Amino acid sequence: MSDSSPLSEFVGRHVGPREDDVEQMLAAIGQPSLEALCDAAVPGAIRQTDALQIPASPSELATIEELRALASRNTVLTSMIGLGYYGTITPSVIQRNVLENPAWYTAYTPYQPEISQGRLEALLNFQTMVADLTGLQTSGSSLLDEGTAAAEAMTVMRRSSKVAKDAVLVLDTNTFPQTQAVIRTRAVPLGLDVVVADLSGVGSAAELRAAAGDREVFGVLVQYPGADGIITDWRALTEAAHEVGALVTAAADLLALTLLTSPGEWGADVAVGTTQRFGVPMAFGGPHAGYMAVREGLERTLPGRLVGVSVDAAGRPAYRLALQTREQHIRRDKATSNICTAQVLLAVMASMYAVYHGPDGLRAIAERVHGTAVSLADKLRAAGLEVADGPWFDTLRVTVAGGADAAVAAALEAGVNIWKHDEQTVLLSIDETTDPGEVAAVERALGATTDSVDPLEVDGSHAPRVTPDWPSQLLRTSEYLTHPVFHAHRSETAMLRYLRRLSDRDFALDRGMIPLGSCTMKLNATTEMVSITWPEFAGLHPFAPDDQTVGIRELIAQLSGWLSEVTGYHSVSLQPNAGSQGELAGLLAIRAHHAANGQEQRTICLIPASAHGTNAASAVMAGMKVVVVKTADGGDVDMDDLRAKIDKHRDELAAIMVTYPSTHGVFEDTISELCALVHDAGGQVYVDGANLNALVGLAQPGKFGADVSHLNLHKTFCIPHGGGGPGVGPVGVREHLAPYLPNHPLAPAAGPGTGVGPISAAPYGSAGILPISWAYVRLMGGAGLSRATQVAVLNANYIAHRLGDAYPVLYTGPGGVVAHECILDLRGLTKESGVSVDDVAKRLIDYGFHAPTMSFPVAGTLMVEPTESEDKGEIDRFCDAMIAIRGEIDAVAASGDVESSVLRHAPHTAAEIAGEWTHGYDRATAVFPVGVDAADKYWPPVARIDGAYGDRNLVCSCPPPESFEQD
Repeated sequence: MSDSSPLSEFVGRHVGPREDDVEQMLAAIGQPSLEALCDAAVPGAIRQTDALQIPASPSELATIEELRALASRNTVLTSMIGLGYYGTITPSVIQRNVLENPAWYTAYTPYQPEISQGRLEALLNFQTMVADLTGLQTSGSSLLDEGTAAAEAMTVMRRSSKVAKDAVLVLDTNTFPQTQAVIRTRAVPLGLDVVVADLSGVGSAAELRAAAGDREVFGVLVQYPGADGIITDWRALTEAAHEVGALVTAAADLLALTLLTSPGEWGADVAVGTTQRFGVPMAFGGPHAGYMAVREGLERTLPGRLVGVSVDAAGRPAYRLALQTREQHIRRDKATSNICTAQVLLAVMASMYAVYHGPDGLRAIAERVHGTAVSLADKLRAAGLEVADGPWFDTLRVTVAGGADAAVAAALEAGVNIWKHDEQTVLLSIDETTDPGEVAAVERALGATTDSVDPLEVDGSHAPRVTPDWPSQLLRTSEYLTHPVFHAHRSETAMLRYLRRLSDRDFALDRGMIPLGSCTMKLNATTEMVSITWPEFAGLHPFAPDDQTVGIRELIAQLSGWLSEVTGYHSVSLQPNAGSQGELAGLLAIRAHHAANGQEQRTICLIPASAHGTNAASAVMAGMKVVVVKTADGGDVDMDDLRAKIDKHRDELAAIMVTYPSTHGVFEDTISELCALVHDAGGQVYVDGANLNALVGLAQPGKFGADVSHLNLHKTFCIPHGGGGPGVGPVGVREHLAPYLPNHPLAPAAGPGTGVGPISAAPYGSAGILPISWAYVRLMGGAGLSRATQVAVLNANYIAHRLGDAYPVLYTGPGGVVAHECILDLRGLTKESGVSVDDVAKRLIDYGFHAPTMSFPVAGTLMVEPTESEDKGEIDRFCDAMIAIRGEIDAVAASGDVESSVLRHAPHTAAEIAGEWTHGYDRATAVFPVGVDAADKYWPPVARIDGAYGDRNLVCSCPPPESFEQD
């Protein structure tokens, strides 16, 4: 392919190597040009010949102006819609120093805990906050949103209940409609039946069985408070559920729980929900950190990630991800969830909101919200309107004589969005941003007289604090957020320094290269990030009327079209809010396609042994049975074994899931044949888009034989990883699968799908961060995107060349060429010296680097992906460090003493070198190895962490203090 289109100026900002560097690197690997390198790497049969037809923006300023124009087409009105999404005030110190701070948003998942202590502490605060407010023993470190968290709770209850396999899940009818829909989407392929019933009056086992249609019940899920605002005392229902062997999940509002009896106190087994209203903007639906907390005994069933307290080599407390044996890369098709990421950046924001306000501040906000709702209810009742009797916290159900449609229109005319509950009633939800003028506007719109409002009263701080007049059993008396961290940072100075102290303990892209294979840690340009906090994007409720969201939906449509152009697919849905959810959406589309053709028996999913672990977990969640295809000696799919498996399962074959380029970092030349074999047997081809950064502009999955792919916007398209989330996992399909893309019950126009249901709680998923990828594509243009891919392949081949003599490169394609990543094989060195891949990873910290991906897809290896954004100087610094470490390995092999080596004791802390020195090597060797400038030294805050200790002694929240002074 030849593309003579001029490159935009921004391409030079995004791509690291300069032209001279490119020439030197090409010469080093023996290639005459980038085109020749890519011709050597990519099989000719799939090589893209047409240039991407995506025009580049003339400048960064022009891109900002385009985004401003799109934003101006949105209308941000006061939202009283509620339904799980509320206006909130992000404290400026958190917005500037977390959300807008690359030290937080460019970090990766804390798989190297020694250099992730800051965000791990923040996540432990999050877990403590959730556990305290829900009254349950253990909380995870966040999930994707409330709807998917509820769906995960369904499977937790099913696994933990001992009742019959054909037992049902019962949802209270007052559960959020989007949550009900997501649960149904997830239940169908798992063969779980869901019954929706009014559970408010259920008080006995017999009544529960009757509500379930005289069937056994494995789980019950209730909204607390309900979707219409009413708070129900669920004690009797919970006792009845436990009597029949069922578990109970409460989908609970955390702000309400500052005043309301916690689910743990009335016997709930699980609590789920969202932390959105803790300082995270509505953002047209996301990203928002969902949560799940469980009672004692269920902690090992938690999906997603769990932060625990352990100790380091010096015996000091240290944090790490706990119980990692639950992860998909280990359990694969035996995994109980496909969740492999979290919403770390948003969880950090929510936890810091609690740190900033403390328990007294949160309670004050809740009392003002409730006080405003009480005042509004009094005014409406005085005007003769019927307001549903409580108890309620912040949401009123109002009967309107002229009908709900007229009331919604009148409120809209007054500048406020309210929700039509049914033909005669509307819902009005109050939040911390609701000011007196907005309340007065709603009162007038609904026919109530109101006093004039002082225009200076622009926020809710003037609202009265009202202690709820609820039945005593609903009033919270238990303490929460008692740990000193929630009391020690009342001033902004203290808060600012706390945030800085934590970020200094982490290693993120703002410090140096993170060469993680398969994770694509590249530049997240500031211009791409700048618009996500604009209120025209951040202030939109996901269920706001279409005519108020024209700009964001136009942006989404443009981005979807560009992604179709890049991938060669007919349609792309942006609803999945993580790669795992994109996988599930794609597999559900395949299942629906087969069912529509009368071939429901097609349930076998072929998955290569080298595939990402989420592939197998997603297949099981989609109701498929996984059959593993062997890997050949060269790392490719074993084609003989593939043919045998296809022949054996021909009539039941649903799909194959392959990653391309392969997980081994090679463009397999058998991909066209693989696709043809599966299609000939009636199956569909799913190409995992994890490695799309090697394909953009070079090959299009939708045109070389694939039927469906998920993409990772947090990899290839520059949404930051945020310490482990947020992400977006769009799913692209060929035309015959387009009818089965995700849809949404509250926004029918959100996508072309008609028969699958929603995959996430919001119609467009994490829409609030889509401007990042929009800006990236617009800034780069088609030619720039292609250039980025070419340089990513160049950088990987340059590393393979420089390190090939020190570490064998495990897999290569024809001519010794790799794709965008390469695997360094340490197994022979480990056998010879005893130095493990862990030792090398920890020693890299002393050299000022995050380690590559360890032991995936092959144990005892390091998978390195430099991306296109790292310049030659940084790549050479990394290679120099790895070569120096090879010298240290050789020294260990010669001495035969690995236990006392610098490698085994890495990383080395400042505290360690300041104390008594007992090692056989000197301090300078430990902390200032070759290439490390003392003035720029990154100091790990803890020494090597004992992971096994943390799993044996599971502590997943801040330990309760014995005593401390509260201010």
